[in-house]
Amino acid sequence: MTECNQETFAFTAHFSRRVEAGFTAGQVSTDGGALLLREVDCRINLVGRLAGCFSDGRSPLLVKHQLCEMLAQRIFGLALGYEDLNDHEQLRSDPLLAVLSGKRDLDEPLAGKSTLNRLELTGRSARYHKISYSTEALDRLLGELFLESHSNAPEQIVLDLDATDIPLYGHQPERFFHGYYDSYCYSQWENPRLCRGGSSSLTFPGVHPETLRREPPSTPQGETGWTSMQA
Repeated sequence: MTECNQETFAFTAHFSRRVEAGFTAGQVSTDGGALLLREVDCRINLVGRLAGCFSDGRSPLLVKHQLCEMLAQRIFGLALGYEDLNDHEQLRSDPLLAVLSGKRDLDEPLAGKSTLNRLELTGRSARYHKISYSTEALDRLLGELFLESHSNAPEQIVLDLDATDIPLYGHQPERFFHGYYDSYCYSQWENPRLCRGGSSSLTFPGVHPETLRREPPSTPQGETGWTSMQA
């Protein structure tokens, strides 16, 4: 019978503090697996590079929550399944999330829901304009991260896009009957910008000229087709 007598597992240090996974109780968190995500971020510096795509025009002397910390708090929170900003009213006092966010003083609370909400409204509201971002830098970062994940740059990139149907049960504006899903719904498509010789051709499954209608079709159900779309 194998005896496991290792009591702690060490991870990357947090400034002058050790980061260890142990089995001696004390202050316990059920999100310990996020430390593995932190190790990945320490290796590829995703949050730091993402913060480099933003410009922070706030007065440094008045800043309580650093931009990089807020981005990490929101990103790691989403990765852990905390989609609602209201969750951060409690999570802001979670020492593990503080470690994930890179906050030096673990006794100080993280950003609250209102502060994170202002960050998410960046670029969508003229009221919150002190923090801005570059869409070109974000696009470039996504491309760099993808290429870095391969030992050699791929010769071809195939995008497998699936629309997500949002069923409707009322008379919402701009509703359509979707023949493929056989219901009234919103069906959102992503429109990626690809560069391959100056243009790109995308082929979407299940999209027939008669698929999207405002009313149910009179033809037999289940008919779908393929159509090529220029992006």
